[in-house]
Amino acid sequence: MVLYRRNRVKGGCYFFTVTLKDRSSRLLVEHIAELRDVFRQVKARMPFHIDAIVVLPDHIHAIFILPEGDDNYSSRWRLIKSLFTQKLVKKGVPIAANDAGEYNLWQRRFWEHTIFDTADLRNHIDYIHYNPVKHGLVERASDWPHSSFHQYIRNGISPIDW
Repeated sequence: MVLYRRNRVKGGCYFFTVTLKDRSSRLLVEHIAELRDVFRQVKARMPFHIDAIVVLPDHIHAIFILPEGDDNYSSRWRLIKSLFTQKLVKKGVPIAANDAGEYNLWQRRFWEHTIFDTADLRNHIDYIHYNPVKHGLVERASDWPHSSFHQYIRNGISPIDW
């Protein structure tokens, strides 16, 4: 098994980009209820806090904070990807499989960045919340329904001035 070089900080705060293999797919937003359910299941098995998240049609940006003493974000993402794929297959969503019988829904790896200070965290939260605008999906971050932007606003915290 190949070990990829990843920065690991027990109890760390991490920014992630996780992408579907087919960048024209809309499966993540078309099946948002299933994706939310998967996140709940994984958080129950392997706790973590989601500080910010946005789900776009073909990719997810998120900031996770792991429990003290835990740096195993890879297992969490592996489980999220696997359970979501299983849910879609069970619903009859057509997903191609390769010769080894693995479904070709997700890109194999993901992008990870360890958040190193408050300014870095603020910049990544702003990046996450602005991403639907950047991709031309909406004109304002508040118009995208699949974003933690709404929780920040409800709680009286402006993502821009956080």
